[in-house]
Amino acid sequence: MSIAFNDVRATSATGLNMVTAGAVNWTSSATIVASNTAAQAFIGQVDAAITTMNTRRSDLGASQNRLESTVNSLGVSVENLTASESRIRDADIAQLSSQMVSNQILQQAGVSVLSQANQASQSVLSLLR
Repeated sequence: MSIAFNDVRATSATGLNMVTAGAVNWTSSATIVASNTAAQAFIGQVDAAITTMNTRRSDLGASQNRLESTVNSLGVSVENLTASESRIRDADIAQLSSQMVSNQILQQAGVSVLSQANQASQSVLSLLR
């Protein structure tokens, strides 16, 4: 948005108090003001534009704070989920290790029983001879 200060009457038509985005360009170093009333009206418009800009800046700041809070919260959630996953994996490893030891004991017991059964049959055969 460009505003020429050479024509103060044109400033009200430019909608300076409705600035949403963009810059106000100072097109002349010498400002021609037709009357004291026109100058006061122009200053009022500039004040309204500054107020609007400050309001928008505070809205953006509040949005930025909310986004930063959300990012921090999500970071904590990721850390907690990672820790939970690690604990679950550790618990599974401990359970699987105990199952493996149990299965090894059962296998050794089975081998021992078979060995004793073979020895018993060998003893019976040797008695019969």
